[in-house]
Amino acid sequence: MNKTPAEIWIVSDGKPGHLNQSRGLAEALARKRDLVISEQPPMGKLQALRLWLSGGLPRLEAAPALIIGAGHATHLTLLALRRLYRVPVVVMMKPSLPMGLFDLCLVPEHDQPPRRPNILPTQGPLNRMRQGDKVPGSGVVLIGGPSRHFDWDEALVLSQVQALLASEPRQWLIGSSRRTPPSTEQALVELAGERFIPAAETGPDWLPRQLARAEACWVTQDSASMVYEALTAGCKVGVLMLDAQTENRISRGVETLCQQGRVTMSPDWQMDEVAMTQQPFNEAERCAEEILKRGWICQ
Repeated sequence: MNKTPAEIWIVSDGKPGHLNQSRGLAEALARKRDLVISEQPPMGKLQALRLWLSGGLPRLEAAPALIIGAGHATHLTLLALRRLYRVPVVVMMKPSLPMGLFDLCLVPEHDQPPRRPNILPTQGPLNRMRQGDKVPGSGVVLIGGPSRHFDWDEALVLSQVQALLASEPRQWLIGSSRRTPPSTEQALVELAGERFIPAAETGPDWLPRQLARAEACWVTQDSASMVYEALTAGCKVGVLMLDAQTENRISRGVETLCQQGRVTMSPDWQMDEVAMTQQPFNEAERCAEEILKRGWICQ
């Protein structure tokens, strides 16, 4: 008789970045156990609060093995479902509610989490990236845009891209993001021609596909999540520098990676500072192993 696979529920607020983190962890677990992954939106605040405080409603379906969520809008729902189904919940990122309420909090080190048994520090946010077969001589450049942490200096970014293309003769593709100003995109068209792919012409699979095949990746400093995605995909990673408005958690995270020899900073276009032999970087896999060690998901 075949055993029914256990379920993992993802509570999603619909934000792509948050869902990317939750799916990254759930898919890493599913590669290690026979699991079914489902997604649902958060409850309304009053409904979730009432259920969390009372816990008196009847269960409507079989309990999942684990419930995962990212984003402040998911926190009350996680706690309500935890009480209703009496199963562990994992919250991604530093929650807005006390961390002691959750079974496990996956908190980036740059948020300086306290040391507690239910807190697992991570290097950056988790993601879904997988390493593929690298194409010799391939590379991708990822351009961000204005953010609250960094001043966007278009001339500085363009000068670094120009120096990279001149110094490192790879088969470069350059991609922009939703935050990239139109003037920067137009300048990249003039600079790189067909090698530039604007964000409007890419779908959700474009970035994972490019990172899986690329040997090297350069990312503007404001786009920290892409730095971690490129590392997870097995790329040699460089950072195009920007001026930070103040010292912030994004810059601290990238500086830590640089100190560890995992990334290099411009203008080291040959990536001489990047360690040639590194331990694989995959935080979703590491966190999945930690969850399995806690015995929350049976074989």
